[in-house]
Amino acid sequence: MSLSPIEARGIVAEASGPTAAEARRAIRDRRWHKRLLPRSLFGRALLIIVTPLILVQVIATWVFYDRHWDTVARRLSTGVAGDIAQTIDTMRLLPPGPQRDQMFERVGRATELEYIFWPDEKLPAGMERVGTTSLEEQLAAALIERVHRPFQIDAEFDPRDTLVSIALYDGVLQVAVPKKRLFTPTTYIFVMWMTGSSLVLFAVATLFMRNQVKSLSRLAAAAESFGKGREVANFKLAGALEVRQTGAAFLQMRERIQRQISQRTEMLAGVSHDLRTPLTRMKLALEFLENSPTVSELKSDVAQMQSMVQGYLDFARGEGGETPREVDLPILIEEVVANARREGAAVTVAAPEAYAISLRPDATRRCLANLIANARRYGTHIWVTMMPVRGGVDILIDDDGPGIPAAQREAVFRPFFRLDPARGSQTGSVGLGLTIARDVALSHGGEISLEDSPHHGLRVRLHLPK
Repeated sequence: MSLSPIEARGIVAEASGPTAAEARRAIRDRRWHKRLLPRSLFGRALLIIVTPLILVQVIATWVFYDRHWDTVARRLSTGVAGDIAQTIDTMRLLPPGPQRDQMFERVGRATELEYIFWPDEKLPAGMERVGTTSLEEQLAAALIERVHRPFQIDAEFDPRDTLVSIALYDGVLQVAVPKKRLFTPTTYIFVMWMTGSSLVLFAVATLFMRNQVKSLSRLAAAAESFGKGREVANFKLAGALEVRQTGAAFLQMRERIQRQISQRTEMLAGVSHDLRTPLTRMKLALEFLENSPTVSELKSDVAQMQSMVQGYLDFARGEGGETPREVDLPILIEEVVANARREGAAVTVAAPEAYAISLRPDATRRCLANLIANARRYGTHIWVTMMPVRGGVDILIDDDGPGIPAAQREAVFRPFFRLDPARGSQTGSVGLGLTIARDVALSHGGEISLEDSPHHGLRVRLHLPK
């Protein structure tokens, strides 16, 4: 169960002192499992495949060791104990001497067990009766059931043998039991086959899953390139049916957006032509009239209308027809700043020597020119700073003007919005500079934000993705 940010803040806000710390710790405890899970689709898909596989292996291994291993080990140990018991019974029929030694030799060749009898000896005290492994435990249980005599087991007698010492009435019988008689190598073969087959299945699943994820990665890359205003070339539908359907929906969306932009541009181009014609006639007619306060006001209105129509057309048209290409951004910034300086602006630039990035140079140049013009309109000095950041680059434009109140920093991006209509009329602004700049930034997949400048004015942060 995960908490939303509002619920998390509510838990922390309602607590105080040690209770607040406990609430934050509880939130972290509820989210720890998300940090352990893989974040990529490839990793999660492999987890879905591997988890049942591991569970099946664990269950199979448990059943195998609980049934097969225990049964086989018990039967092998019972066989060894039966051979020892039969040898002890035969010893009772033969007196000590050469006949008993010959019997030990014949039985040893038949059972692969080596017998040594020590007459008049006793079992040493202080020795553990049962070894530490399950094999010795199974052998001890079988000896108890078949031999019915005190015994000791020394598993460290030899790397290949286990020494069994049995107390008889007239001495101690020692039997060297080969360890290969107490277990079967089929156990290891089973484990190796099980592990090997699991690794093969995991490799095959990884290969197929990687191919499926590749199609999603290509679709994500195409969507990201389209969001940054770049050309999406050589994108083909591939992968599973659902992935192909998603890719087809993306291609249809791209076509609809491009068609909408093209129709908007053509429509506004026609509107601009229709509006410019009567405005030009009005302007010519006013030139033939005598100068008077009324005529001057009409000329000013006509000029403002022409500026608004041109500004709106520029905003609506954008730079959608321009193809993105690799550009040295510091050089482009220097060109825009040089134009501003020729117009009388005081601009200070701080940028790296070189930084290549893919963008629409004309649109970016127009965006920067609008931002610098806006800063020049309300400030006396402008500072332009370029900073490479993670995932792209930030361009900071600071001024020492009056700034913009924080409550209105989002509203100024609306078309034709002006904080002070009277001041906008005096400066010649129609309220489209920041709107056009944000439109250009968004077409590149970037963003524009307004902040407080360290120079007591406004800071515009233009972020362009790499």
